[in-house]
Amino acid sequence: MHIDAHHHFWQYNPVEYDWIDDSMKKIRKDFLPGHLMDELKKTSIEGVISVQARQIIEETEWLLEFANEHSFIKGVTGWLPLIDPEIDKYLEKYSANKKLKAVRHVLQGEADNYMLADNFYRGIQALKKYNLIYEVLITESQLGNSIKVVDMHPDQIFVLDHIAKPLIKEGIISPWKENIIELSKRNNIYCKISGMVTEADFQSWTPESLFPYMEVVLEAFGPERLLFGSDWPVCEVACEYSEWVDLVKKFLSQLSNIESDMIMGKNAIKIYNL
Repeated sequence: MHIDAHHHFWQYNPVEYDWIDDSMKKIRKDFLPGHLMDELKKTSIEGVISVQARQIIEETEWLLEFANEHSFIKGVTGWLPLIDPEIDKYLEKYSANKKLKAVRHVLQGEADNYMLADNFYRGIQALKKYNLIYEVLITESQLGNSIKVVDMHPDQIFVLDHIAKPLIKEGIISPWKENIIELSKRNNIYCKISGMVTEADFQSWTPESLFPYMEVVLEAFGPERLLFGSDWPVCEVACEYSEWVDLVKKFLSQLSNIESDMIMGKNAIKIYNL
């Protein structure tokens, strides 16, 4: 089974989704399960993991409702208040729904030292008890501190979103490359091949501008620790859903079928216990 390990839903309004600026106006509309099902029909993708786009508990509840209603939604990466002293209360409640597989906080919008604070440490530490993954959403400049966080929690499973958002538009690969290689030395972190096309120029990107970054994560993490993700509907500002699926498959054609299938689904099934 091929799995899209990273996509979003939303009912658009300009207040909650103020990050969708004029350059992304194409996605200023609703994106709901029916819309995604239409996209999946054009590809080999059979299941998905829905990822939070709002940092409120209602978002987690909303996504879990969708997952309970639609069998193609295999899991949810939600948001919970990890820095709350009573985080265990939330984890106990929401982990009772087995569709909740992971928790994420938008670290890319926080100060660099946020992830190193004691209260954040306690929140991450609590996840292990409930068998929940922590998903790391950062930019390439935050990789150094992210390595420290992973080292603080050697028994916690982490998944890196969007290959840490390298400076693809500028064509800059270092020091992102060196930091990714260093991060990958920790066996408890996995990486999604996702969110890349929107780090490039929306209009003028080419496959050749993306492949060098894909090569880095393939060499660093190997087929055993990479997962396919679309970042739909955000990807729509730069390419169609099926176009991104085909592009990643083209890149993976250098691998064996077994290795390609690991990245396109088997790893997600194993890691997220789908």
